[in-house]
Amino acid sequence: MDDLRSMAVFAETVDAGSMSAAARRLGMSPSAVSQTICALEEGGGVVLLHRSTRKLRLTEAGERYYPHCRRVIEAARAGADALQLARDAPDGELRLSAPVGFAGHIAPALAPLLADAPQLRLRLLLDDAMIDLIDARIDLALRVGTLPDSDWVARPLCELETLLCASPAYLARHAVPAAPQDLAGHQWLSLARADLRSSSQAVRVALDLQAADGTRRHVEVDARIAGNNQVALQQMCEQGLGLVRAARADVAPALRRGALVQVLPAWRLPPMPVWALTPRREGEAAKVRAALDAMRRYFASLPGE
Repeated sequence: MDDLRSMAVFAETVDAGSMSAAARRLGMSPSAVSQTICALEEGGGVVLLHRSTRKLRLTEAGERYYPHCRRVIEAARAGADALQLARDAPDGELRLSAPVGFAGHIAPALAPLLADAPQLRLRLLLDDAMIDLIDARIDLALRVGTLPDSDWVARPLCELETLLCASPAYLARHAVPAAPQDLAGHQWLSLARADLRSSSQAVRVALDLQAADGTRRHVEVDARIAGNNQVALQQMCEQGLGLVRAARADVAPALRRGALVQVLPAWRLPPMPVWALTPRREGEAAKVRAALDAMRRYFASLPGE
């Protein structure tokens, strides 16, 4: 590193035309500049500059050496510019991880950012499994619900309203639940966070419901269908295979077209927290800050947020 610094001092001295001018550029004393170049000459065993009281002149060895030193400065400045760009403007590749069920939210959330920052690339990893964020080199991860302990920074994005849904066909074949205690007699579909490949235990669905007057009811049922993909569970619900708990923002289109019906609309469920996770590091890149801002604006506009 000392050699690189000496090369930069030499190149700046040649560009400035004198040691005093180079000293002003570099924030050094003229004697420090002179000593740096003398040490460079002694280390290389050649004279690089002919000095006079008025000007400097490169020796033949100095003329050969100067272009390499010039490239050191240019590379350093290019590196500094790249860091500044990363800090001040969305640039490079943004690696984003999210559950599969969030696929429909990513495009409207990030479309304005990607339109305004054409130099920004997006690498999107949609997976309901808990992938290793470090191994996948993730810049920003969206997660739902209770988070496990980790070294990542978790920022709350929003809380989505959740509700119970069933298809009209399912409710036509079964008694429509009139109270929380009626839920135990129905078939259920549930998202399972555990590894379904190795577990043979039934997935338990725990529901905490609250009425407008403050009355609370806790109900636990076993899921007939469990999976690690919320989109697939909603599709099965629309096919009449049971009840499902879902975010209003996700099922709103199905409710509007009549494919799903809200069950027990007088009872409220706890909201679903949505988190943005980023690595714990100083100097967060502009691309991450911009994506976080875009996500906050989008989720704030969702129904039931």
